Amino acid sequence: MEKTEIIYNGSCPICSREVNGYARYAQAKALPLTFTDLTETDLDALGLTPDEAAKRLHVLHEGELVAGVDAFVILWGEMPRFRWLARLVTLPVIHPIAVFVYDRILAPLLFGMHKRRQTRAAS
Repeated sequence: MEKTEIIYNGSCPICSREVNGYARYAQAKALPLTFTDLTETDLDALGLTPDEAAKRLHVLHEGELVAGVDAFVILWGEMPRFRWLARLVTLPVIHPIAVFVYDRILAPLLFGMHKRRQTRAAS
């Protein structure tokens, strides 16, 4: 079975905390998941810039790169504890709301915080 690779922004404290929780669970259950900080992967090979990679969670699953809410759905679907959440988020009424909230509110907020951290680090 091919491993599903989760590509996340390791410099984001919120993202790291969440993904590290998933990684601990996946390791304890020996799930076919790998977790890779965006700084430790070949973004060019994925067709991503560092900013594009930092804007959303990405999952490489069965040779396809998926981003945003749909990446979370794949991740959650691979983990027995979270499969209920994957099913919930894919419901016809919930999915567009989840996409809107993630794409228009959460992802831009987290990316803005990421850019501010980068600016402070560069000063």
